[in-house]
Amino acid sequence: MQSIREIFKVGYGPSSSHTIAPGRAATIFSSKNPNAKKFKVTLYGSLAATGVGHHTDKAILKELMPKEVQFVWKPDIFLEEHSNGMEIVAFDINNQILDSWRVFSVGGGDLMDDKGLLNDKEVYPHHLLSEIMEWCRTEGKTFWEYVEDYEGPGIWDFLAEIWEVMKDTVRRGIDNEGVLPGPIKLQRKASSQFIRATKSSGTMKNMGLLFAFALAVSEENAAGAKVVTGPTCGAAGVLPGVLFYLNRDENLSEHKILRGLATAALIGNIVKHNASISGAEVGCQGEVGTACAMAAAAMAQILGGTITQIEYAAEMGFEHNLGLTCDPVMGYVQIPCIERNAIAAGKAYQCASYALFSDGGHKIPFDQVVKTMAETGNDIQVAYRETGIGGLAKNWEGFS
Repeated sequence: MQSIREIFKVGYGPSSSHTIAPGRAATIFSSKNPNAKKFKVTLYGSLAATGVGHHTDKAILKELMPKEVQFVWKPDIFLEEHSNGMEIVAFDINNQILDSWRVFSVGGGDLMDDKGLLNDKEVYPHHLLSEIMEWCRTEGKTFWEYVEDYEGPGIWDFLAEIWEVMKDTVRRGIDNEGVLPGPIKLQRKASSQFIRATKSSGTMKNMGLLFAFALAVSEENAAGAKVVTGPTCGAAGVLPGVLFYLNRDENLSEHKILRGLATAALIGNIVKHNASISGAEVGCQGEVGTACAMAAAAMAQILGGTITQIEYAAEMGFEHNLGLTCDPVMGYVQIPCIERNAIAAGKAYQCASYALFSDGGHKIPFDQVVKTMAETGNDIQVAYRETGIGGLAKNWEGFS
């Protein structure tokens, strides 16, 4: 498996697949063709279907300007390699082709071409959580120690930087108010939720704060602001929502939070390696479902869970999101995406709590749920995989 540095990427929303990855592709291609006078970008499948609402064209233009850029949208053509396909062609001053590149956005900001996954450096020798758990039992260690052993001590500086960005995003989201960009005219809710939660007490206060923190990040993402993929932009609110709550309101140390981040990234890495974190490939179960599992595992780790309790928390967080479709209204990462992050944060909290009250014993292992998610994603119709043509996106009627 790759480094967990490939799970946590800092970038600008609203979609790691539709903004971060296409922007990266444009940067790479432009640097290879500095003498190009203009570019033609063809977007295929899901990348084209929701590209406008996801700001794909804006992300690409930002990297290719001031050169002339022509866009061709082909939402009905799904290339065999992946649903999120794009082709960039460079032309010289005489309109002759200099170079071309067909590349695919495969989730979480990652890119793949005919040579395979870019930056595909293997760091971990194990690919299944069961294998990692066996290593932990043999070595007498837990998941964050496994990460440290294979990534090296420098991973903590990286995770500290990631945590700082996460905290900053939550704080910005709590302060910001107003209407999110786009035709839906959706009002931000994190700020008002936070105020109401602080005036509440008991369980209502706790859940209200957790919701507010997850909403804060998701609303910032929808506004195109800086976020951390966790494992994607569309699911970026779940993990920081839970961790920010634990750090702020449960008074848990930064040191423990970083260990939770390491464990969360390991869970996301396993899903990414053995299945997919791309909504265009497997639906939202691969995005928010993975994020819920990551957050549940992180919380169980932080609160002193055993490796079996942590695995159980992750398994529940994933299992109870199986079949979750990706149907963004009008192609924007707003409805149902923003609320879905908040609900998944609450679910992650509950799954971790449930696992910690148990001995960790259960019947279905996490690895089996990952396999099931991949199979379920393959069975989900294209209309429910980030194309904006099924589900809520199809039946959407705005309210005045």
